[in-house]
Amino acid sequence: MAGDSITSAIVESDIPARLDRLPWTRWHSTIVAALGITWLLDGLETMMGSAFVGILKDSRTLGLSDAEIGLSATGYLAGAVSGALIFGYLTDRLGRRKLFFITLTLYVIATAASAFAWNFWSFTIFRALTGAGIGGEYAAINSAIDELIPARVRGRVDLIVNSTFWIGAALGSLGSIVLLHLQILRPTVSWRFGYGIGAVLGAGVLLMRRYVPESPRWLLTHGYKAQAEQVVAEVEEHAVHERLPAPGETIRLHVRRSTPWREIFDNMFRIYRERSILGFTLMIAQAFFYNAVMFTYGLVLLRYYNVPAESVGYYTFLLAIGNFLGPVLIGHLFDTVGRRRMIFITYSVSGVLLALTGWLFAHDLITVHEQALAWSIVFFVASAAASSAYLTVSEIFPLEIRALAISLFYACGTLVGGVGAPALFGYLIGTGSRELLFRGYIAAAALMVIAAVEELWHGVAAERKSLESVTPPLSAVGTSEH
Repeated sequence: MAGDSITSAIVESDIPARLDRLPWTRWHSTIVAALGITWLLDGLETMMGSAFVGILKDSRTLGLSDAEIGLSATGYLAGAVSGALIFGYLTDRLGRRKLFFITLTLYVIATAASAFAWNFWSFTIFRALTGAGIGGEYAAINSAIDELIPARVRGRVDLIVNSTFWIGAALGSLGSIVLLHLQILRPTVSWRFGYGIGAVLGAGVLLMRRYVPESPRWLLTHGYKAQAEQVVAEVEEHAVHERLPAPGETIRLHVRRSTPWREIFDNMFRIYRERSILGFTLMIAQAFFYNAVMFTYGLVLLRYYNVPAESVGYYTFLLAIGNFLGPVLIGHLFDTVGRRRMIFITYSVSGVLLALTGWLFAHDLITVHEQALAWSIVFFVASAAASSAYLTVSEIFPLEIRALAISLFYACGTLVGGVGAPALFGYLIGTGSRELLFRGYIAAAALMVIAAVEELWHGVAAERKSLESVTPPLSAVGTSEH
């Protein structure tokens, strides 16, 4: 890294303890805003895709079929899987800061290109590239957030950051209302303008990212102690009026540029095998659960409730609000009641509520407005559950492979639980059978309950603990008291 060289074979520092002792400052708020806005963009993309399904089926636009809409959504998720794996590995090697600039740039270019798609294949390819940018962001952002935020509030902050996805979703819904229902632009061009908004917002976020430093923990493990000390000292200046407690333990680390693949696999699939099973299960369940509903919500409204295409945004807006409020209102419980209890409760309750709502839908006992309200309640709980999956996989693996672990479990969970879900549910909706669709919802609900039980067996009590005490770095050679 320019201007700083490897200091020695072993470094000793109290940087992790100093970061965890800090009070909440304006600096932390700035970091959360600059990094969390990524999920806002992801939410905007997802909800735009759901709201525009009716327009994209119009022969005057791209003329997509129900199956092609499902496949384009699958393309987006497949891109996210690829991006997560590639950029997640690079995040651990090259640093959090460098990668979240690269991935956001890819997103801006690809989503701008989506606005100029001319047929099904061009649209699907551009959506896949957009997904790759967003998928890469997951690893870089979650790693950076966890490594910069004090331990006592790490859970609620992580959940709230992930919930900003739904601010974007709400904005996407409002945007679709303005563009489609109010007919400010012709329907044939409104969807293009909608995707263009995402590109403009992304370009603005790139400017905000200039104020986000590299993770001091990452710098320390790579031997850049002086630069890590500088970052932490600048953060501490924001708490100059606070009386800070003594930092506590120091940590001693072997300096390493990278982690061999053999060591990566040995840790993930032997030493931390139970944790890997846990992360895999949580990610699969929430991915299938969400993608089963979110990517096809617009199709359900159009086919079963005859909602006009230009009015879909009203319903998706209500759903987005429920999703956002869940982590915001109950996120603090993950730091107080505890990770294991809250993850079990949110996963199991989400599954039960979806099964109940699906049964009412299958028997045509619920109106479109009641359906919208019921799903908002379901996802009020499910949103906290889904966010806790990302929190879990970012906490329970060593620092040197944290980003790769996030990306691997995100990719595997999305590949198994998410990529096929939109295409599957697009097919089920295409049959017109409420009973078949209900069976799909039951499958999603069952996965959530299974994940809840797995959390009880193998969950890790990481609340209010430093990342290093939850899982020591691979390069750690011991700690000592001041």
